[in-house]
Amino acid sequence: MKLLIALYFYILATIQLGLLLGVYHYYRSQNRVRPSPYWMWSLVVSVFALATFGTGILTIEDVAKPEFNFTIANSLFYVAAILQLLFCRSLNKPISQRLKYAFALSVLIFIPFFEWMRITGTFESRTSVICLITGSFFIWQILQLREKRRATPSRQLMYLQYATTAELFFAIGRLSVVIASGFTIRQVEQIPQLLILLTITQIVMNTLAYIAIGGYWSERIALASANSQVENEEIKSLLLERENLISNLLKANKTAATGALSASIAHELNQPLGASQLNIQFLQKKFSEGHLSNEQTQEVLNALLADNRRASNIIQSLRSIFSDGKIEVERIDIKLLIEAVLQITKPEIQAQHIQVVLRLNSSAYVNINRGEIQQVLLNLINNAIQALSISTNASRSLEIQSEDMPGGIQFIVRDSGDGVPLDAQPHLFELLSSTSKCSGMGLGLWLCHHIVSRHGGSIRYQDATGGGAEFVIFLPSN
Repeated sequence: MKLLIALYFYILATIQLGLLLGVYHYYRSQNRVRPSPYWMWSLVVSVFALATFGTGILTIEDVAKPEFNFTIANSLFYVAAILQLLFCRSLNKPISQRLKYAFALSVLIFIPFFEWMRITGTFESRTSVICLITGSFFIWQILQLREKRRATPSRQLMYLQYATTAELFFAIGRLSVVIASGFTIRQVEQIPQLLILLTITQIVMNTLAYIAIGGYWSERIALASANSQVENEEIKSLLLERENLISNLLKANKTAATGALSASIAHELNQPLGASQLNIQFLQKKFSEGHLSNEQTQEVLNALLADNRRASNIIQSLRSIFSDGKIEVERIDIKLLIEAVLQITKPEIQAQHIQVVLRLNSSAYVNINRGEIQQVLLNLINNAIQALSISTNASRSLEIQSEDMPGGIQFIVRDSGDGVPLDAQPHLFELLSSTSKCSGMGLGLWLCHHIVSRHGGSIRYQDATGGGAEFVIFLPSN
């Protein structure tokens, strides 16, 4: 009979060990939802308790005076029950340090208490104490599960509640059989078959409770995976909206820049067109007088052709900046790009009496989209012009510097204006953030940062030495 009872405990220990190994393997294979350490350690302790108890049954001679390993086994069962209770408690609220210390103290009290009962008590008294303690744990555990299920319905927690209720029922049944026995059990053979059945069934229910907890963990993983898929779809939708917003902002910035540059464009185009008109009037006059020589004709035609090319180059430069065509990357000499943008902004620079200083020392080429980087330069130069137009400094200078750096090219746009206030600098590149001195920087600088970042580069602001604003841009060469 002892062998059969021990075999029951070994079988249940093996089942729980298999569950533990499966959970541990699954635990290592994913990190979306971690299992509660309380029930994991409860399962570990329960496996050792079952194995120790089964071994104790094989060596027992006197039920009234069992060996010390029964104290070890029952202490492990007590710890496992506490950890499972803490798991149920953690479903509703975090476990406080006070509660942890209280249960740890109860373990320290239980071990010598049960050892004293092993030496001085009877089989019936020890069984009764264990049934009363675990029964109170089961009641508390059922209440915690009911509270959690009211807040968050769960089929697995329902199974756990049913299994815990069954454990409580079988614990009460064990206590009833012990009381009915008249406290006369001294040998293993005297243990009632009903008591053995109730004990084994209670442990089976405990194993089912661990399985239900594992199912609850899997349920949470499945729910987290479903939520993750929904979140991924939402993220994709938000990214698409972001791209559309950026595209619209690019168009809005181009429109705003077009309006801001309209005077400069008109002034720049008026020069070749005005020269052409004067040359045409000169030709008309000479034709009417009949005093037009071949040399004069050739000279006027060459001047008309040069003016026409100049106007065409201006239009082509502007078209490349404000074009909505497909983004293409090409190898560009940044010095030529800077000079092209300065030609566009030249009328406004001259109107504001700004001195331009160029220190273009770079020789490397960069793979960039010409129109987008032109737009960055145009925004920075226009911001500098605006800042200098309202500056109180007598000297108005715009300095553009480029130099080769490891892995790319760095260029700097620096002005001698009043600079950017300290409180505005941390938010300078944020969308729709602007300074009180330059209302046009809210979209332009954010867009500059976006374009430069898309090219794998960086842009930052710093106060210029001697006063003014300084923007430092780095673009990788490949």
